Amino acid sequence: MVEGRLERARSFGSWLHGVGPVVGLALLCVAGTLLNSDFASLDNAMNVLTRTAFIGIIAVGMCFVIISGGIDLSVGSMAALIAGLVILLMNTMAGWMDQPILVVAIGMAFSVVLGAAFGLAHGLLITRGRIEPFIVTLGTLGIFRAYLTYFSNGGAITLDDSLSDVYSPVYYTSLAGVPIPVWVFLLVAIAGGVILNRTAFGRYVQAIGSNEQVARYAAVDVDKIKVLTYALLGACVGIATLLYVPRLGSSSPTTGLLWELEAIAAVIVGGTALKGGAGSIAGTVVGAILLSVISNILNLTSIISVYLNAAVQGFVIITVAFLQRRK
Repeated sequence: MVEGRLERARSFGSWLHGVGPVVGLALLCVAGTLLNSDFASLDNAMNVLTRTAFIGIIAVGMCFVIISGGIDLSVGSMAALIAGLVILLMNTMAGWMDQPILVVAIGMAFSVVLGAAFGLAHGLLITRGRIEPFIVTLGTLGIFRAYLTYFSNGGAITLDDSLSDVYSPVYYTSLAGVPIPVWVFLLVAIAGGVILNRTAFGRYVQAIGSNEQVARYAAVDVDKIKVLTYALLGACVGIATLLYVPRLGSSSPTTGLLWELEAIAAVIVGGTALKGGAGSIAGTVVGAILLSVISNILNLTSIISVYLNAAVQGFVIITVAFLQRRK
């Protein structure tokens, strides 16, 4: 009898843990509407989703890394450096190639490849070098942003105007009334969900996060899977960056600042366990949207200063981590 009650309590707790982010998002939307009627407008909703797309795409990749028991603190700096290098490449190619569409296409492909390469380097340092993920990515956080500052001479690297005119529709154009970044975010989330839940790779990622030693005994190539998770995260950073570049047409040392905080917050708010082993892409998507809604409400109201947005996200991370630890 007691065991049955305990089992029902665990099932209810798991259900509540799963729907918690959705309930929280719904309550925030109600609160936002009551505080400012403009919050519920279609234009504002599209604005929130578009701004969510960059962090959301990165958070999908971060979800795999955290589920596997890892972490990456460098994604914001990585995005800034990728943006700067992509702009430099496209500006250089524009000088000797009179086909701006091709130049932009090559730049977009380069963004994803470069992101995957940076992620691959992280994975190899962690697995072959036997260095903790926190240390590796903390180091590259400084390295990436320092090199961008060096290449930009402390200023901004700006995309050529002729290329900007060709590239800008990638961010500003809509399909069926929905901005392209939102469509890309949706596709990346669907692909991430399929990979995590419907493939052997996804099962291995969860197994490693649950118990790495048992996974090794089960003949799982743990090092290979870890390297692939970081490469996948790097590719997601590259995709987010290629969508972000046409927004401003430039990259500076402040680009991508605190993106790592937002991506990690989105993952854990979405229900992924910080210790690894369990999580979902759907929850991560909800978590990313929830954080964007908080920021949007702060912008539309005067409850607290918008400059405290990062502080709110920090409190969210600490609170969720505390609740997960007690659980």
